[in-house]
Amino acid sequence: MLKQAFTAILCLLCHAATAGTIYKCVDAGTVSYHDRPCGAAAVALAVPVAAPAPEVVERLARQRALLQEIEDERARCDQQAAREQQRAERAALVQRRHCDKLRLQRKWLDEDSARAGKDEAERARLKARRQAEVLAMECPA
Repeated sequence: MLKQAFTAILCLLCHAATAGTIYKCVDAGTVSYHDRPCGAAAVALAVPVAAPAPEVVERLARQRALLQEIEDERARCDQQAAREQQRAERAALVQRRHCDKLRLQRKWLDEDSARAGKDEAERARLKARRQAEVLAMECPA
């Protein structure tokens, strides 16, 4: 019983800063503690608010500084990832445009070879085939 009462008081004292006033109530010989008055016989207890120890304050400051460093590093990583994503998107756009240009050139060479006269037909087909090879090499998909 004494151990339970001591534990209850210790818990209440630990939370005194957040609980506000603590009231001691005696009901039919049973003592209990509440954060609100429990009747006319409630006794308000004065709970001293102790200042935290200097080493606790120092440790808290170190932990806050460490947390700030971690958050700053995360923000830097997020920014770097966003920049890399933008670079990749720009590179993909450049590659897509390049491949579109090569496809268009191949189309034009195929058309030229189809319209070429008998003498120029072989030369036009050779150009078209070479353009197709360049397209296949630079744009495999």
